[in-house]
Amino acid sequence: MTYPPSITPADDISRVLAIAAHPDDLDFGAAGTVAQWTKAGVEVTYCLVTRGDAGGFDDTPRTEIPRIREAEQRAAAAAVGVTDVRFLDGYMDGAVYVTHELRRDLSRVIRQVRPERVLAPAIERDYSRLGTAHPDHKAVGEAAFAAIFPDARNAFAHPELLAEGLQPWTVSELWLMDAPGPDFGVDITDAMDAKIAALRSHVSQMADPDAMEARIRRYSTTRAADFGLGPGRQAESFIVLRTG
Repeated sequence: MTYPPSITPADDISRVLAIAAHPDDLDFGAAGTVAQWTKAGVEVTYCLVTRGDAGGFDDTPRTEIPRIREAEQRAAAAAVGVTDVRFLDGYMDGAVYVTHELRRDLSRVIRQVRPERVLAPAIERDYSRLGTAHPDHKAVGEAAFAAIFPDARNAFAHPELLAEGLQPWTVSELWLMDAPGPDFGVDITDAMDAKIAALRSHVSQMADPDAMEARIRRYSTTRAADFGLGPGRQAESFIVLRTG
């Protein structure tokens, strides 16, 4: 897969919608960038398709996991300045597929939030990082793209949304996480502690949070070097596309 070169992002963004499959996906992929957006006054909304009910590593009762993970994600979001966190109902961790219903539900959130920018998983797998290649991630990425184009902007798609009073909305930019060959780096050095705080909020998912932090700091430093940001810097990476 070859992407076009990333565009120069707009500097007058006021609203961003960040879409992911599970709690913690956004924190691994983009929490540093999100922290910088919120610090600049951008309103960021999180939309999680599932509550991560298949996650965890210990004997916590399975019935408790969705509640625990929702609370963890809200705490993680707060660590990077996000207060609007939404969860879709009816989608199970490990069983997310690109359906008409998922496209409609994501279109609904787009029309509610009316973001200029959407952050979502890439559809394509990065085989050098299998941890990002979960099939739920890829399904959510494809459904999010379909919701951006053509569904949310098309008055005749999902007519029930018009009946709910939700008018069409055109998203201008799409930022892709976990894409193979990302070419747009964001220096998150000043937001790295906030990113780590967000990740450490996911207590139920981390048997060794210190090892996680060390791994994330190493990876972020490598990314910064890839983009020539200099020693001691950390970065997150994306593909940035014009969609409007």
